[in-house]
Amino acid sequence: MHEQLHPANWKRAVGYANGIAARGRMIFTGGLVGWDADQQFQTDDFAGQVRQVLENIIAVLAEAGAGPEHLVRLTWYVTDKQEYLAALREVGTAYRDVIGRHFPAMALVQVAGLVEDRAKVEIEATAVVPD
Repeated sequence: MHEQLHPANWKRAVGYANGIAARGRMIFTGGLVGWDADQQFQTDDFAGQVRQVLENIIAVLAEAGAGPEHLVRLTWYVTDKQEYLAALREVGTAYRDVIGRHFPAMALVQVAGLVEDRAKVEIEATAVVPD
């Protein structure tokens, strides 16, 4: 389906891929935040918002007939890198609960703020459904 790209002499990537090669129908999400279908935040907990964002991504992918196994890239925007690091165990649990053990290429960027004031994380996703 997708091929993880990892130079043989590099240290193993944990929880992400350095690169992905894929072919097929491409799906792009906008930046999704941790609110529910009614655009209401149910929590200000960092890991709770991550879980909701990931569930939102899966919902958008489903509209295109795709699932978490089709993800090839996630770009995370967080308002506080230290809060992300402090919640890493819970974030990992939320990720595995929603996405499973599929690890696409990922980047994480700390930003000064997000458009939605209560949002602590925003994630853009790219998926490829094979031909």
